[in-house]
Amino acid sequence: MMIVTTPTIHGKNITLTHGLVRGNTIRARHIGKDIGAVFKNMVGGEIKAYGELLEGAREQALERMMEDARALGANAVVSVRIATSVVMGGAAEMLAYGTAVTVEDA
Repeated sequence: MMIVTTPTIHGKNITLTHGLVRGNTIRARHIGKDIGAVFKNMVGGEIKAYGELLEGAREQALERMMEDARALGANAVVSVRIATSVVMGGAAEMLAYGTAVTVEDA
């Protein structure tokens, strides 16, 4: 499945628009990782544990969005965006959304 942030795909024609598709996940921080992050925050630098948490959340949200598109019969998703929001203290939502389409070679 092709996933792009642009509204079109070079070399492809959109033959059918299926509509909005989305995928999301909500992840909570882990107390053990929080302790390590506190120490890292004191000395500065990248907090890898949180980066890995967000990377996993993005991948899961994108995969769920693709599943939604496949269920509609699409073979691509255009205009993909990713958004985050805080659900509660220590937990955040990662949302991927776009427009499911069928494309063919131009």
